[in-house]
Amino acid sequence: GMVSNWTKIPPPLFKKVVLVLIDALRDDFVFGSKGKQFMPYTTQVIEKGTSYSFIAEAKPPTVTMPRIKALMTGSIPGFIDVIVNLNSPALLDDNLIWQAKTAGKRIIFYGDDTWVKLFPKHFVEYDGTTSFFVSDFTEVDDNVTRHLDRVLKREDWDLLILHYLGLDHIGHMTGPNSPLVGPKLREMDNILKKIHISLLSKEGEASLPSLLVVCGDHGMSETGSHGGSSEGEVRTPLLFISSAFEKRNGPLTQPELVQQTDLASTLAVGLGLPISRNSVGNLILPVLGGKTMREQLRFLHLNGFQLSRLLQENIPAFEKDPGYEQFKIAEKSHGNWIKLYLEGNNSEILLSLGKKVLKQYLEALKTLSSSLSKQVAQYDMYSMMVGTVIVMEVLLLLLLSVPKALSSRAEFEVPLSPSLFSLLFYLMCLLLCAVHVIVCTSAESLCYFCSMSWLTAVGVMMLISALMCGILSAIGKILENSRLPLKNPVVSSSSWSEVDVLILAGTVGHVLSLGASSFIEEEHQTWYFLINTLCLALCQELCRNHFLLKECDPQHRASVKQNFDGIGDASEYKNIDVTAAGDSKLGKVASSAEFIKGSDKWISLASPWIILICCRLLRSLNQTGVQWAHRPDFGHWLTSSEHKSELSFLAAVSLVLIFFLVQRRCSLVSKIAMALGLLGVYSYRAAIGNVIFPWQHDSKDISKGITEARFVYVFVLGIVFTGTKDLLKSQVISADSSMKSTGLWEVYSGLVLLSALLFRPHNLPVLVFCLLIQTMMTKYIWRPLKFDAAQITIMHYWFGQAFFYFQGNSNGIATVDVSAGFVGLESYVEIPAIFLTAFATYAGPLLWAIHLLCYVSSEVSRNSAAVGHGCFCYALMRSIPVAIYIVLVTGLRYHLFIWSVFSPKLLYEGVHVFITAAICLFFTAMDQNHSQKVQ
Repeated sequence: GMVSNWTKIPPPLFKKVVLVLIDALRDDFVFGSKGKQFMPYTTQVIEKGTSYSFIAEAKPPTVTMPRIKALMTGSIPGFIDVIVNLNSPALLDDNLIWQAKTAGKRIIFYGDDTWVKLFPKHFVEYDGTTSFFVSDFTEVDDNVTRHLDRVLKREDWDLLILHYLGLDHIGHMTGPNSPLVGPKLREMDNILKKIHISLLSKEGEASLPSLLVVCGDHGMSETGSHGGSSEGEVRTPLLFISSAFEKRNGPLTQPELVQQTDLASTLAVGLGLPISRNSVGNLILPVLGGKTMREQLRFLHLNGFQLSRLLQENIPAFEKDPGYEQFKIAEKSHGNWIKLYLEGNNSEILLSLGKKVLKQYLEALKTLSSSLSKQVAQYDMYSMMVGTVIVMEVLLLLLLSVPKALSSRAEFEVPLSPSLFSLLFYLMCLLLCAVHVIVCTSAESLCYFCSMSWLTAVGVMMLISALMCGILSAIGKILENSRLPLKNPVVSSSSWSEVDVLILAGTVGHVLSLGASSFIEEEHQTWYFLINTLCLALCQELCRNHFLLKECDPQHRASVKQNFDGIGDASEYKNIDVTAAGDSKLGKVASSAEFIKGSDKWISLASPWIILICCRLLRSLNQTGVQWAHRPDFGHWLTSSEHKSELSFLAAVSLVLIFFLVQRRCSLVSKIAMALGLLGVYSYRAAIGNVIFPWQHDSKDISKGITEARFVYVFVLGIVFTGTKDLLKSQVISADSSMKSTGLWEVYSGLVLLSALLFRPHNLPVLVFCLLIQTMMTKYIWRPLKFDAAQITIMHYWFGQAFFYFQGNSNGIATVDVSAGFVGLESYVEIPAIFLTAFATYAGPLLWAIHLLCYVSSEVSRNSAAVGHGCFCYALMRSIPVAIYIVLVTGLRYHLFIWSVFSPKLLYEGVHVFITAAICLFFTAMDQNHSQKVQ
């Protein structure tokens, strides 16, 4: 005891460690009723065996790769890891696996290949399986288990890691209440039994004991997905089973809550390794509790020293931190205890003082860990500011271009060429380059923008300068025009309708609501409120046109009547605009015309109320958001195994209705392809066991449905190809508007068929109501009321946003339906999987955007600039909330909910901007007016 052991690492406590990670293992799957029913051996070990049980809390984002990082490094990963999760790079941070390899430990791994990517060349033996092919429940686990018997007999390893994916895949495909969950848990229980018995049989009297660790990387939500911060997603079981522990003698009380990051430091001490440098975890003391008081205090001191050193690196005023102060007091008490120990003092006094020091250390560790968890986010402010400036400049240019872009010529020009030759441009470039040099040479932490090549950095500076000069030039032109006398002052003064006021107030209100975490969590409520209010405003507009204008404006009344006369025939022709339809009606029989006119009038008046009823039914289909997401909804009722026949009936009816609503403007070939495609959709869902055919009594013959899904893909591609061919003909050969309208509608029909394939069966009514509302609004609201392209674009955008949430989406990552990315795929193929997942997630906004293009293209005869106006308004409606949100989220970067609420929303907004950019490119390609200008 006279020589310092400060430089030595304590010896290992366990000879062999087996880490079994069961993907998406929720705490109630082990500690709840499912655990008692399906995991009897594990339950027996927890209640009466030599084990310690905990609930490990994971931090969002709850996806696999960041959670493996947290388990092995003890640090809290950044939110960007959600994206990196798709293709994990090698982990360069100090971690348990690297420390074990450096210490000469032999590590074997079987399971999710994310580990192999994170820790290349670390395993003496490994077999990786892909984690993304979610329709595989059995082979993915059998590939891990097949190695077990052989490995457990061998002695040439120290750490065995097994990562089972089957449970996670079942969750993604069928949810946590699926009948497939029970058998999978039973399979896991048998594997744990085999490992535990094998480890016990190998333990000798003299050798160190072995340790079996069972944990989950994350849980799963009530829909079976993960990524968010709900209780089901963040709480996972953590079991330590070893003969070194005392035997339990009673039923389990509520397990203690620990952090997922605590595992890294606990395993490091257990294996006799240094604690990872960036770990913010605390030692889980009961696991090390069998040792002497001196050893326990030494372990806690090591952990405290490592945390206090990390605190010194991250916080300048670390000495004032309460955790650091507590640690120094505990360290002093520890020194006094050591003196007493070496003097051979009374054991009882020594024990009570030791317990006091132990308590002081635990409190200090908890406070240190909490301080570090809050400080772990280091923001690259310079790069963020550069990006924000560019985004705000582009938004300002868009706003300044509104008068010109929405004029009859629909011009949108950015005056960049004159600014490139101005003195101001070069002065700004020099100033920004000087700022860049100063910031990059004085920056202490790593900066993304500073790490770019000088050529790229100068290019970005030139872009910022050019945009700024463009903005100043546009402001100058506006001021110049405002001084000129108006040519026709009577025409220029326009009155705002109630719909215009609502559109402006709704857009501003929604943007302002993004500054509050609760409004982001429950954003669907904002959109539901806005579309309901819009329906009421449209109802008022229709009533005014039908009843109030009878007396006051007979001329306007006559024109509205004429519009309604024309509507009856519109559906019989392929997208003829209102006036053409009116002319075609003149030759009809008077009585028939009167009947259509009368019935259309009342259908038109009823249509806003019918749309309101549709929206109310859709709201009850999928509970979304955070606060009420756990409440049962109609979708949950339909997807339960007892109601498969009801779901099958609803899916069949929905597919028939989709056909009738889409086929009316398709060519004969496309109609046949559509009918066969929709039949293939039902066959696919029956093959994978979601629905049943009337002659089927059970769905035991479940397959992956690859043939059926590919059968549908053939028809999707066929319909889209037919539409594209017509579009190219109308653009290149002859400017035929009817051919162009047919082509656009067929592209739209192909996307509807793809949506029907990717949507879960209970979500098919969302597609039906989407088509029904579009049909009703086109025929009975937009055409008779003759709204302009800007108003119609904003209405389409609002309904697109509402349908994003009607699908069951939210601003949390857990609601992304990953299974949609693997429909018809035999193995994981990155690009198709990403495309299909993105399409299924944003199907609502996409279908409304393409329908908008179909509608404004048909209005070209009335307004030649309709497509241009629609494209500009759609881009502006997306740009305003995104740009303001970027500023808000930068300001709120230290908010308590930055990772659980604001960051996932930013990710959704980013992907939506990419999709909007693609839509706007398609709009521009379809703009005949723009094409003529270019020519």
